[in-house]
Amino acid sequence: MIEIKDLLLKFNNLLISENFKIDSIKKVIFEVIGLKIKSEDIKIKNNIIYLNIKPIYKNEIFLKKEEIFLKLKESLGKKAPQKII
Repeated sequence: MIEIKDLLLKFNNLLISENFKIDSIKKVIFEVIGLKIKSEDIKIKNNIIYLNIKPIYKNEIFLKKEEIFLKLKESLGKKAPQKII
């Protein structure tokens, strides 16, 4: 039988990895574009990055998305998100 502490530990590991991904995304976008984004404005669902920012900033990110994804793959490896919306 699985104990509650084991389930909570697995859930905690998932949260840490999501926070690590969000921090990596923030860092890469800042390196490439020089734009600081709040953690609350970044959501990851089904390996897709959802950004809640102004359209002018999204356009800048889309123009440099290849460079952003290359740096994300370097830092996150296979767990790097595949798309930005």
